[in-house]
Amino acid sequence: MKKIVGAMGVWLFVASVAISVAAAADTGPTTDSLMAAEEGLAKAMRENNSDAIESYLSDDWAVITGHGDVGEGKSIFPNGIKSGYLTRKIFDVSEPRVRLHGDMAWVTFKLHLSGTFGGKPFDVTERETDVWTWKDGAWKCVLSHETLFPKDDNKK
Repeated sequence: MKKIVGAMGVWLFVASVAISVAAAADTGPTTDSLMAAEEGLAKAMRENNSDAIESYLSDDWAVITGHGDVGEGKSIFPNGIKSGYLTRKIFDVSEPRVRLHGDMAWVTFKLHLSGTFGGKPFDVTERETDVWTWKDGAWKCVLSHETLFPKDDNKK
């Protein structure tokens, strides 16, 4: 009886490892896993969750703002939130378009956002593209590029 129970235990262990490996393979660089990362980043932005925002960005992340400025380093948004310089009230994403090319991908979407920046209120609509790379089993955003809609289109 011990041999049967022991063999059953080994078989269950091998089966659980095989299932875990298969599950890990299903969570690779897919459009589903990419959209989960993009939605997680949007949720963190919407909630002004600086730690969560930073977790989605690569160490060398950069942003090209709607005004043409370049910011580098994944702590830009989180530090702005922690200091109170940047607060978002609205961060509504729509019209996502996903392109997956192996371990690289990008998501383009329309974004309506409002809040305060440097003590001044803002309310804008923009088109944004986030470029992602699959590294160490997770998507990391490496670049965000913002394009502001003309002022007439920034009314919601």
